[in-house]
Amino acid sequence: MKTGVVLALLRTLFDIIRLRRGPDALPYSPLLFLIIGLMWLIAGLVMTLATAELDKQDFIIGSLTGIVGIACYAAIVVLVGKGARLLQTVMALLGCGALLSLMYVAGDLLLTPLLGDDLSIMIVTLILLWTVPVEGHIISRAIERHWYLGVAIAMGVFIFQLKLYSILNPSAVAAT
Repeated sequence: MKTGVVLALLRTLFDIIRLRRGPDALPYSPLLFLIIGLMWLIAGLVMTLATAELDKQDFIIGSLTGIVGIACYAAIVVLVGKGARLLQTVMALLGCGALLSLMYVAGDLLLTPLLGDDLSIMIVTLILLWTVPVEGHIISRAIERHWYLGVAIAMGVFIFQLKLYSILNPSAVAAT
């Protein structure tokens, strides 16, 4: 991919993260879907490697719960009759998730030495929690419903993913 194309993609994904654009801003492209999917996996790997508390099992379970979440959103898009928007919606979810994961890692690495553990943990946790309104925005735009419904759907998917993660990795819940 050319640098200009990559920058345009990143700019579009950041606009979606800032709730300024929807998944329709992404071009319909199976090749771009593959690239964004790889970006999502690499971001998850980077997050796993950069976070001392995470290991290979966390990466696998986190990836699986992420895929289940995407499947939930995909089912909603199809059931509402907006299947033509599915590819762009999934690309937006994966791409924004990847960027937010990388922002978490960058924030953790850069803020901890400056602000200390407690404040930096709070800030990077807020970055991760921002995924809920972002995913709500994406799904609401994809199915042409009010943003509040999208956020309610995103909260439901988030809670489902947390429950699934705790079932697949009970030791993570016991450690907290």
